[in-house]
Amino acid sequence: MGSITGGNRQKPGPGRAGLSTQAELADVVAGLRLSREVTHKIRHRGLLRELPSRAALEKIRDGLMAALFPSHYGCPDLTDETIDYFVGHTLAQVLTALAEQVRRDLLFLPPGQNDLPAAAHAAIIVRGFAAQLPELRGLLADDLTAAYQGDPAASSIAEVLIAYPGMRAIIHHRLAHVLHGLGAPLVARLLASISQAETGIDIHPQAQIGPRFFIDHGTGVVIGQTAIIGENVRLYQHVTLGAKRFTEDENGVLIKGEPRHPIIEDHVVIYAGATVLGRITVGRGSTIGGNVWLTQSVPPGSFISQAQNRLTEV
Repeated sequence: MGSITGGNRQKPGPGRAGLSTQAELADVVAGLRLSREVTHKIRHRGLLRELPSRAALEKIRDGLMAALFPSHYGCPDLTDETIDYFVGHTLAQVLTALAEQVRRDLLFLPPGQNDLPAAAHAAIIVRGFAAQLPELRGLLADDLTAAYQGDPAASSIAEVLIAYPGMRAIIHHRLAHVLHGLGAPLVARLLASISQAETGIDIHPQAQIGPRFFIDHGTGVVIGQTAIIGENVRLYQHVTLGAKRFTEDENGVLIKGEPRHPIIEDHVVIYAGATVLGRITVGRGSTIGGNVWLTQSVPPGSFISQAQNRLTEV
């Protein structure tokens, strides 16, 4: 007796039971072409474009992390004699691949915004990015130290670096933020999207985040485009730094780029589930309790409690 799960079953294809015939399939393809080319054409400026590749950027990200932290994300058996060779070889490959992705990003610039060919402009951006990598690594080292010192469950710096989703999200953000500032916004957004898919933490690459930043647990954290975060700030899971409202022009179209997210000053702690909305300021040294809904500025040294639902001084 044959098995209902085994046997020599044919692969499904057009014309077999339950599936489209060749003619029906051709009608679907033609309908999709009509939508793509005529009725719902959304292509950038109506033209075919070479898009940056998410898969390529994931490999580039892996290479950058290996170059920044060779023993943790590169080769575990590196020595003092081989580590610089490994970093140099990795960067040479990664930066070449990154230049191609940035070139594709630049194809989306408005006409006349740049006089250079896209490849030449991409090379300039990538050189600038590479020059900032030592400083960027210093920022990440400070973030690592803050996470280790701020979490009693952390047994080592290495554990934070390879096992904490918050740290992984910060690495992605610092890379994406530099690229965004240099003029590669689509590549930066894709890096942020890759991070969000892997960690559950959504940080817009344009958000400004100071040193010694720590996201504990992390899942569900959202940090908006125009947010500004100072030094030694700690966020817990499901914190939102979002916009309260969106400004529209006379035609009802949203005005993009306006400051609409919070400013979080130095040495602030925001506990799990807190929602902080609008262009408000959370003063230096303040603590925002769990599940608080905050839409007004608070002075330095404040403690906001959801249970008390009022502002008190500490």
